[in-house]
Amino acid sequence: MPLSRRSILAATAATAAVPAAALLPGQAFAASTAPPFVPAPEERRPRARVVAEERIDERLLDLTIDSPALGRTAKVRLMLPPRWDRSTRRTWPVLYLLHGAFGDHTTWTKHQQIRQLADKKGVLVVMPEGGATGYYSNWWNHGAWGAPAWETFHTHELKDIIESDYRAGHVRAAAGLSMGGQGAFTYAARNPGMFRAAASFSGVLHTAMVNGDLSGPGVISMFIGYSGADPTAIWGDPVEQRHLWAAFNPYDLAWRLRGVRLYASWGTGAPGPLDPVGAETDNTERLCGRMSELFADRARRLHLDLTAVSGPGTHTWPYFERGLVDSFPMLMSAIGARTE
Repeated sequence: MPLSRRSILAATAATAAVPAAALLPGQAFAASTAPPFVPAPEERRPRARVVAEERIDERLLDLTIDSPALGRTAKVRLMLPPRWDRSTRRTWPVLYLLHGAFGDHTTWTKHQQIRQLADKKGVLVVMPEGGATGYYSNWWNHGAWGAPAWETFHTHELKDIIESDYRAGHVRAAAGLSMGGQGAFTYAARNPGMFRAAASFSGVLHTAMVNGDLSGPGVISMFIGYSGADPTAIWGDPVEQRHLWAAFNPYDLAWRLRGVRLYASWGTGAPGPLDPVGAETDNTERLCGRMSELFADRARRLHLDLTAVSGPGTHTWPYFERGLVDSFPMLMSAIGARTE
């Protein structure tokens, strides 16, 4: 059953009482509840397959994939590089662009910035569906696991398909906004060597964060509840299954990001230079900004390769796009994508 507001607040209060040592990264995968993010052997794992293609325009191709990991079909939008040809022996580096909560595979191309940035770049841009509130995770489902397993879909099923049939290479970067920022950093941390760079724009970078009236677990639980799902199905109770929460928390996983080039941008929630006159304080950005700030502090202590950009601003598209523009040269440099 979905959590009530009262139970969410109670769980949040209990989380605040958990000692910091309980969330140390070295313990994140030691508990018996740690998720099995390595897939079953190939011969035992059903294969995902493309069941439909739709050419949107010269550069955009939509795939419908029948995914055993999700137990249903899912959509993926590809932005093809110039002179892309599925029959060539050449491969292209890959940029995964991940959407935020209640977005989908069309989110990034509803705005023109990614089209302009990738116009002449030799990069295959992959924009997959990630669920309304999937949080780029294999869902715990109260110990049963199974569908939806978003991480398995994106990092194994989808990767195999685009490499075998769409000329994707083995050099990758990931970037995302809000929930997608959590996905980009989590995937890079939990799949060592898969991504050379990751970028987060107003990302959910500390899911266990509790700071006064800013509650990561409470807000995430409410968002999942809004989508009609059981908030405890994804990572369990934030106190009782705190190690499982940590296993998908960029803050706790930060030590696994050594060697990955990172970028994070966020706002304070106060209206900034890209907001209209009369804009009010944005509490969503205030929360994501605090999460990102705490992650950046930890990254500095760990001496990670992080570029951090912050200032006034809200949880809106002008700031997400500004972050994409700012981080794009680093992302392209990390994967060796050149102008063609």
